[in-house]
Amino acid sequence: MSAAKTKPVTITAEEFDRRFDDGEDVSEYLDWSSARRPGQEPKRVNVDFPAWVVTGLDKEASRLGVTRQALIKIWIAERLEKV
Repeated sequence: MSAAKTKPVTITAEEFDRRFDDGEDVSEYLDWSSARRPGQEPKRVNVDFPAWVVTGLDKEASRLGVTRQALIKIWIAERLEKV
């Protein structure tokens, strides 16, 4: 038995806006597979730290229950918000 294909649910832009503004869940009208976050695309960078810095990062990351990479991202983002 094959699964029946379902037709995408469509509504007008005005109806979508009204439902969104009324606080309704409009997720069924969105195609999440093609969603993008402009300005949020990851870009890889490499940074060399002295061993004592890595040790300190690892201790703080462990204390907070996050990865070293997550801690670095959090700290840099917090600093950039203050600029």
